[in-house]
Amino acid sequence: MVKIRLRRVGARNKPMYRVVVADARSPRDGAFIEVIGHYNPLTEPATFAIDEEKALKWLSRGAKPTNTALSLLTKAGIMEKLESVSAGKVRAAKSEKVTTTTESKSTTEESSQ
Repeated sequence: MVKIRLRRVGARNKPMYRVVVADARSPRDGAFIEVIGHYNPLTEPATFAIDEEKALKWLSRGAKPTNTALSLLTKAGIMEKLESVSAGKVRAAKSEKVTTTTESKSTTEESSQ
């Protein structure tokens, strides 16, 4: 399983985090697949930046964000975009199914006449 989570970087008592996509079995600061952003909790207010394209790509592929990563993705507005994109795909799939069904009925009617 692939997770979107934080990887700690920075000096002692001065944490900074990279938002990474990693295998769930790898350790917190271990191997990762891709860096998609960063988060600095020491600034007032806390600063973060996440590459929206990369985050949406991994979320659509089934990556599960941890609680903190989910909070950052929600603040960045990425989760809303993911929901609208996935809702659009569901609507498109439903309309495609209806169109296909309608076409097959009309083809059947034409062949019977």
